[in-house]
Amino acid sequence: MHQFSPSPPLFDTRISSLQRVHQGKVRDIYDVDAEHLLFVATDRLSAFDVVLTEPIPFKGEVLTRISEFWFERTASITPNHLSRLRVEDVVSDAAERAQLIGRAMVVKKLAPLPVEAVARGYLIGSGFREYSAHGAVCGVALPPGLSLAGRLPQPIFTPAFKAPAGQHDENIDFDAVIKLVGRDFAEDIRRITLDIYRFAADHARARAIIIADTKFEFGVDRAGRLTLMDEVLTPDSSRFWPVASYKPGISPPSFDKQFVRDYLESLHWDKKPPAPRLPAEILTRTSEALRLLTA
Repeated sequence: MHQFSPSPPLFDTRISSLQRVHQGKVRDIYDVDAEHLLFVATDRLSAFDVVLTEPIPFKGEVLTRISEFWFERTASITPNHLSRLRVEDVVSDAAERAQLIGRAMVVKKLAPLPVEAVARGYLIGSGFREYSAHGAVCGVALPPGLSLAGRLPQPIFTPAFKAPAGQHDENIDFDAVIKLVGRDFAEDIRRITLDIYRFAADHARARAIIIADTKFEFGVDRAGRLTLMDEVLTPDSSRFWPVASYKPGISPPSFDKQFVRDYLESLHWDKKPPAPRLPAEILTRTSEALRLLTA
């Protein structure tokens, strides 16, 4: 297993030498210069769209390590937003750099496209609900009789409109993607999404992990090239299931937030802020599950 930083969990970043331009549920983003941003993955965890009060140890490092792994291995499929700059090239203060060890990357600035590119190899979550109601997902017709968590005959592209902050993303069909980004980009996004998914699913399956589904984000660089961005095949953007415990017809245990979700579902919580505090046992089990993905 990879060695992780001995630093305490990081809930919030403070880098006075750079301007923070965005704080998401997990990532803090800083402006570097006209062409670059600094992405920092904190140890924050969200569940049911609420950021929990306790950070998950090593989570940001796991997310960063996994994304870097897949950015490197999918570079032959599509360009991505990683730059050649290192963190030490853009953050000069040693104390500020210390909080970024293993969890930050310098990336190229892109014009983001308003589409979440989702690939599904199994029927779960909103995909199963939509299939149960309409026999199709995002306009893709599927055979009758498929079960919850059932493997699809072949992976499908099921995009979503990336809604503004504070709103829920909305599943859309391929024609809607064309209207949003144009036919050429739409077709490239669909092809690249499925190519990466197939490549990654084969890699993971050989290591006894199922990638049930995943989502990607794309932007356009200054030269007008479609570019993969944000994160790739992390537990925050994908469903990972252990092959050993997979069984169609039930929602399989997963490597992402399953321990946290199960605990929160056992409480009388209205799923609005503030979130309940998590017991130490849940924090530890979630952290260990995430670390298995980098073993």
